[in-house]
Amino acid sequence: MGLHQEELGKADDSTKTRRGWFGTRHVVTIMLFLGMANAYTMRTNMSVAIVAMVNQTALPKNPDVVTDECQNGPVQPTNETVTSAKDGSYIWSTTEQGYILSAFFYGYCVTQIPCGILAKKYGSKRFLAGGMLLNTIFGFLVPLSASYGKWSLIVVRFIQGLGEGPVVPCSHAMLAKWIPPNERSRMGAIVYAGAQFGTVISMPLSGILSNYEAFGGWPSIFYFFSILTAIWVVAFWLIVYEDPDSHPSINEDERKYIISTVWGAGGVTSAPVPWMSILKSLPFWAIMVAHIGQNYGYETLMTELPTFMKQVLRFNIQANGILSALPYLAMWAFSVTSSCVADAIISSKRISHTVTRKIANGIGHFGPAIALIMASYTGCNPYLTVAILTVGVGLNGGIYSGFKVNHLDISPRFAGILMSFTNFTANMAGLLAPIVAGYIIHGRPTQAAWREVFFAAAAVYVLCNLFYLFFATSKRQPWDDPSKDKPKALKTDFVETVN
Repeated sequence: MGLHQEELGKADDSTKTRRGWFGTRHVVTIMLFLGMANAYTMRTNMSVAIVAMVNQTALPKNPDVVTDECQNGPVQPTNETVTSAKDGSYIWSTTEQGYILSAFFYGYCVTQIPCGILAKKYGSKRFLAGGMLLNTIFGFLVPLSASYGKWSLIVVRFIQGLGEGPVVPCSHAMLAKWIPPNERSRMGAIVYAGAQFGTVISMPLSGILSNYEAFGGWPSIFYFFSILTAIWVVAFWLIVYEDPDSHPSINEDERKYIISTVWGAGGVTSAPVPWMSILKSLPFWAIMVAHIGQNYGYETLMTELPTFMKQVLRFNIQANGILSALPYLAMWAFSVTSSCVADAIISSKRISHTVTRKIANGIGHFGPAIALIMASYTGCNPYLTVAILTVGVGLNGGIYSGFKVNHLDISPRFAGILMSFTNFTANMAGLLAPIVAGYIIHGRPTQAAWREVFFAAAAVYVLCNLFYLFFATSKRQPWDDPSKDKPKALKTDFVETVN
């Protein structure tokens, strides 16, 4: 450990001016950011498109339930926002819509762990690019599959999910290889802020594209974003390399700086995965539980917010897409700014690394939980509702300096595998969100029903964050110590045997 600190000190002196420059690691970060953005455009566009695809007025409703509360409420939307667009041609119940929206996440979950493990052995680049290519190809097929019925659409969205499964674990693994510890909060936040950036781009554009027949209506949503993603796949394959050692033109000072500051060349060296130690690790389970809470709450909002705005707040499809994106724009802005503050606090050593992670995560989970509860009592004031959700979801950006990069803290060498496990479990919980919402709202799209949906998400946020606050840490775990790797001992034994 002393030798490592001495080498780290020398690296700091020799690369002091190099750190602040725009280097290859920043190019990798930008490309991963754009990849995450493209992944989320493909993931969220269905949430807006399905509003245009479905004939909302033809859906079965309970005659004893008042479903037009906000038509005669104390505060109504202006004439520009009142529903006037024509309904779609598909008659899918809210329950069926829930299954269509969740189909993507079933596929997404299936490839999480296998790709996380295989990427550790064969490299993350090929799985990330290949998965996004599969996602793109089947994105083009969404409109055609819908014309054959809901089951063919469910299958195509499931396959799209299979392609997107490698994105998060492979991005995480590449961050572990490319990003020094003192830059992980902001670089990690920048990459994962691509999720919000993609959502911010996807929702308004999807609303605009679906509202104009000149663009081809809602099918143009899937064609447009599939083309963008295809362009990214080609650029990523040509520009990005697996790690600093394999990059042919990286500055040598930057390469040495990255390798020396990632203790034990974390993520670059290969070592057996300590499965039992990981499963017994409370810090790992703290991240897992926090990730579950995040995904359930986030997927509730991401997949259901456009439907809520259509059914209860009575926004038309174009206004719906724009206003649905506002919370994610706030989240994007807060995640980037709060991550810079988190890195500054960690570097100053005024507050410990662990406490910084817990504070950031507390803001990220308690903020949206409070907002969901408040928004469920705003009645027929649409703009107040949107404002509260915007602030709440914006504060959710704190998670990118909390549990989201915590894998890199406790285990830089196995960060991709850890992320594949937590992301798989979290998405299994997250895919329940649209299904639960569909069952609750079925036949009664009322404020009271939506209040139940929001309260359930808020409760999950709070309980999962409490677990994280008790058991999380940012200390690198003993089972990730390179000096304890078995191959070294085996090599010594072999030499002694030969002698």
